Amino acid sequence: MSGQDFLACAQRVIEIEKQAITEIQQFIDANFEQACQAMFDCKGRIIVVGMGKSGHIGNKIAATLASTGTPAFFVHPGEASHGDLGMITKDDVVLLISNSGETNEVLSIIPVIKRIGAYTIAMTGNPQSSMAKLANCHVRVTVSQEACPLGLAPTASTTATLVMGDAIAVALLEARGFTADDFALSHPGGSLGKRLLLTLDDIMNKNTSVPQVEMSQTITAALFEISAKGLGMTSVVDTHGRMVGIFTDGDLRRIIEQRIDIHLTAIAEVMTKTCTTAKANMLAAEALNIMEKKRINGLIVIDDQNKPIGALNMQDLLKAGVL
Repeated sequence: MSGQDFLACAQRVIEIEKQAITEIQQFIDANFEQACQAMFDCKGRIIVVGMGKSGHIGNKIAATLASTGTPAFFVHPGEASHGDLGMITKDDVVLLISNSGETNEVLSIIPVIKRIGAYTIAMTGNPQSSMAKLANCHVRVTVSQEACPLGLAPTASTTATLVMGDAIAVALLEARGFTADDFALSHPGGSLGKRLLLTLDDIMNKNTSVPQVEMSQTITAALFEISAKGLGMTSVVDTHGRMVGIFTDGDLRRIIEQRIDIHLTAIAEVMTKTCTTAKANMLAAEALNIMEKKRINGLIVIDDQNKPIGALNMQDLLKAGVL
């Protein structure tokens, strides 16, 4: 095959699979609604079962359901016959996936599942199949052709099944009122989880790492503090430790242009009095939005007495994975 042949083949595969997705839209019907309602009302878990390529797709569908508010897990039909059926209870809903609807490994466990009392949903490409007839509900995913020219390798059919699984998962997500915060709780290690769960208290510099000088100290003292703490700024406090201003690298450039004596001038004379501060329970993502909106590189975190208890800059947000 030439390079052009590869491209033409790839385009043909994509067109066939696009058509398969279009074809299954007609099956978003009363049966689909019945399946969604059964899963929504389920008091246990959604158990997804499939063999071979259908099993791989089933694994992904189970993962998508679980991460979007519908507790689910995958059970391999072969393992189910050797003990894993013990994972299924009468309160569960079992989603059985097979393009033909005649997969022996899946059919062999249906009688046991029905005896347990679990509700069954078949997702197949053949509404007249054994699996479709045995299940309580059938969701159809029939496609006119596979992308494989031999018509053997599951391609368009697995794509259609995956899309139907996504349709179910998202329909349930919306029905449950599942939010971004809920999503973050099941993804604490991901970037979204960090953006939605981390507070400033989790990432800010604390205790002796917080840059701070008294308002009576000189600009030179403030510069030493900025250099020592490495955050590009320092808070300025009164004799009671309450924050009255901030001095940053940007303020330094401004006073140099004014030729102010940094050894004799008190920091109170050149500090920025009206500065943006934050509280420790603020979400890191919210702090990032504030910093970007105000075009500032750092924040001082204060307590209810207006005393500095923390500090952070863009570098801290970057290290925490919020940026």
